[in-house]
Amino acid sequence: MPAAKPRLRGAATLAFLPTRTNCGRNLARGKPLVPERANEIENTVRAVLRDVLGLSEERVAAFHAETPLFGAVPELDSMAVAGVLTEIEDRLGILIEDDDIDGDTLATFGSLTRFAMGKAVQ
Repeated sequence: MPAAKPRLRGAATLAFLPTRTNCGRNLARGKPLVPERANEIENTVRAVLRDVLGLSEERVAAFHAETPLFGAVPELDSMAVAGVLTEIEDRLGILIEDDDIDGDTLATFGSLTRFAMGKAVQ
């Protein structure tokens, strides 16, 4: 009888992070996002918001998935959106097309982070 494969739990588990816009593509390609990479991407998004918008380290550190961004953070106006997205592209080495962005992308810190994670695993 063959030995059973061990099941990984916690930080060792590979996580797929599908979003509304990339669900089928990432799962079909089977590209996992390891937790360390997820933390790196979240920290990068925090750093971009801090650096591009001039927000304090404390303010950005307090952001959680449901923290509203566009329309709630005065520094994130329509002009700043391009700077934030360009900086995310540069720091993560990803390409963001105009049609990748919709009203939900920058709605919350969580939606922006999930978007960046989805692009990073493509």
